[in-house]
Amino acid sequence: MAEADTEDAAPEDAARPWPPPAGAYAEERGLFQLLQNMLEELLIHKPDDPIEFMINHLKQNNDDAPRICVLGPPASGKTTVVSTLPSGWILEGFPENQEQAWMLQSSGIFPRHVVMLYAPDTVLIERSGGKRLDPLTQEVFHTTFDWPSDPLVQLRLVKPEDFSEQEVSKKLLEYHRNFPEIFHIYQKVLKSINADQPCVDVLSQVLAFVQSRPRSAAPFTPRILFLGPPGSGKSLQAALIAQKYDVVNICCGQLLKEAVADNTKLGELVKPYIDSEYPVPDNLVLKLLTERLSALDCLSNGWVLSGFPRNVEQGEQLQKAQINPNRVFFFNLPYESIMERLAQRRTDPVTGERYHTTFRPAPTPEIQARLRQNPKDEEENIEKRLNIYYSNVKGLEDFYQDAFYVNADQDPYVIFEFIESCIIKPLPCKKH
Repeated sequence: MAEADTEDAAPEDAARPWPPPAGAYAEERGLFQLLQNMLEELLIHKPDDPIEFMINHLKQNNDDAPRICVLGPPASGKTTVVSTLPSGWILEGFPENQEQAWMLQSSGIFPRHVVMLYAPDTVLIERSGGKRLDPLTQEVFHTTFDWPSDPLVQLRLVKPEDFSEQEVSKKLLEYHRNFPEIFHIYQKVLKSINADQPCVDVLSQVLAFVQSRPRSAAPFTPRILFLGPPGSGKSLQAALIAQKYDVVNICCGQLLKEAVADNTKLGELVKPYIDSEYPVPDNLVLKLLTERLSALDCLSNGWVLSGFPRNVEQGEQLQKAQINPNRVFFFNLPYESIMERLAQRRTDPVTGERYHTTFRPAPTPEIQARLRQNPKDEEENIEKRLNIYYSNVKGLEDFYQDAFYVNADQDPYVIFEFIESCIIKPLPCKKH
């Protein structure tokens, strides 16, 4: 979700030569105001399509820095609010309508916080009526709130045509027409703040809001642990839970591979074990998990972890590291079902597509002929993995005495509904 004034790029406006004042150029196209060299970038590159340029600029800065959108009717104080906010990217006055919001959504740009300023129309019209423009510097002053001390500046101030009562009323009418659609799109990250109060009070409320972290959709901060034999569907359920409740999905095996791919210090230590297909030592796994689960997104939104611990010793190490799940699930699946799920899996070496000889057979004989089986899915290797799991699961069940038990031999969405019901329960209780 975000904002870009891309709806009304009239042909004659797009063809207009580059205007000297960068501020006028930006304001003219509704591109106000990025707080990280946005105007400098516009002046340097002079793009034909400033909206597309802005989107690309935002994508490059789409990291953990603040991503804030400040909206409101004319004269609601958006520019004053923007000047006080932390660095990151900050957009003022975007989007102006539903189409602009959808366009930025489709470009993968979403603000973390949307501030919506509001005030009675009579107050806004009165504020606009007091604005004065310095034609020499293009600086805007106000007869009540920001009058210049220099007498020479006072003498040359003029009343801007755009701030006449008729023009402001027209802009307010347009704003009120588009506001409900914008509110609906951003309602989950939006806070409305009354701008008809002292500026200090407005700014303190805005800062308190933008410094807060978005909350998860879950009824509490979930710390969920999925344990079960290979092929029991832990990864699928973790993905479903993460998608619905916006928690961080952490697969221990995937985390190790990412550390190696990112060439981190821990990744360099892990790489020899991954390459030789030896188990990674517990101390390295624990360091990696502790680092990841201590990240801000995990602390704020919660997490769902699968693939660790595999034995009581690892569970105790998690506990010592103060990584304590508040929901633990054991997935139970009969031996025959595990074999059916895993031993019949096949991969197309050409496309990387995965198939199953029973549940998802290859669509053509040609593809069928070139399918390959992963060595770990051979029956003897599955049995080895199962033996390791079953030799440790009793100890883990005793360690996590408040765990829930899941019948994994049924429809995935039935399983998901059961898990969801257990997450929402106020207190976990052991299932027999």
